Amino acid sequence: MNLAVKPVLNGEFVQLRPFLVEEDMPYMEECLKDPVVRKYTGSEDSYDKESVYKWYASRNEESGRLDLAIVDKARQVLVGEAVVNLYNAEDRSMNFRILIGPGGRDRGLGTEATRLLIDYMFEKTDVNSLTLSVFAFNPRAVRVYEKAGFETVSIDKGELEHDGKWIDSINMKLTRENWEKRGT
Repeated sequence: MNLAVKPVLNGEFVQLRPFLVEEDMPYMEECLKDPVVRKYTGSEDSYDKESVYKWYASRNEESGRLDLAIVDKARQVLVGEAVVNLYNAEDRSMNFRILIGPGGRDRGLGTEATRLLIDYMFEKTDVNSLTLSVFAFNPRAVRVYEKAGFETVSIDKGELEHDGKWIDSINMKLTRENWEKRGT
């Protein structure tokens, strides 16, 4: 899977585009340091600014994955990222993930960004399915994924310890066939 060409995808409310590191990093830092993002992604509390900058500076050079900034078109600021990675050549599947920081929540931006990237992958590549995992204590994300056509395929019990409790991870999948049935 060659994803060397990084598209710009426009929706009504968001634009997905390649990262502009110097411009985007203050907003991406806000997202990555947000306690809600850290909880829902199961992230560690440590934050290494230099490593994070290097990571995002290298995203546009990666040909085996697609990392795109989610920009709120009304405010022209980055509010998160949408990523497709981990290509499996045997079944032509990839992993999908999205992260929405505090400046982009509760306005449908994540839903639109999810739809834009999923549509791009099924329209422009030969990917046969997209998979993801979401922690059970994130029902907002589960609803977004279900609206996009993802279906639960399994649950990994007790995948993450958070505040002394073990949280399940819900594994979901969207096949090309189900995406086409959705009528996009």
